[in-house]
Amino acid sequence: MVDKYWHVKRSGLFGALGEEALRSIESCSRTRDFPARSPILLPEDGNEHLFLVVKGLVKIGRLSREGKAATLSLVEAGEVFGELAVWGDVDPEQHVEAIEATTLLMIPVAAVGQVMERHPEFIAVLTRMLGLRQRRIERRLANLLFRSHRDRLIHLLLDLAEQFGERVGEGCRIRVRLTHEDLGNLIGSTRESVTVVLGHLRNEGI
Repeated sequence: MVDKYWHVKRSGLFGALGEEALRSIESCSRTRDFPARSPILLPEDGNEHLFLVVKGLVKIGRLSREGKAATLSLVEAGEVFGELAVWGDVDPEQHVEAIEATTLLMIPVAAVGQVMERHPEFIAVLTRMLGLRQRRIERRLANLLFRSHRDRLIHLLLDLAEQFGERVGEGCRIRVRLTHEDLGNLIGSTRESVTVVLGHLRNEGI
């Protein structure tokens, strides 16, 4: 059984709240599991819940009319998504998928609103989190517009190292597992192009 309180407490968003507020959030939340590579389709919950990733990895992006995916951000354990619902909004074009086997904690927007009323400092934490994610998305979009495929991939790897990197010897290991297709979706490229560029970088000793 998932210890909902523990996961709420350790999250970067809710961790600074007192026990009473954390218990209040925990008591009205529920969990839901998704297998790896499965879409997270929650039309009945999309404007009623904030989603905390308990375990796994989630990608958020857009689907074109032709069905091609464009990934805008990755959300790992301890982070949240669906935050627009807190302000009564929802993005109908948002596509959410579990990259790994994922467990989500679904927190009612009404409970989040109560926390915001009683703890104004919580709004600042949420705003900072949104700002950081928005900057990552804007930086990625700028790379898509102005850089070559090679430079896009290099900057993506640097971004992933910053967000998910773990120091190993003289290098850095990205702790999330992404396929070449995943990387392509993040830079507006194809699996084949990513494979070619990675091969070139490896041959160059980069």
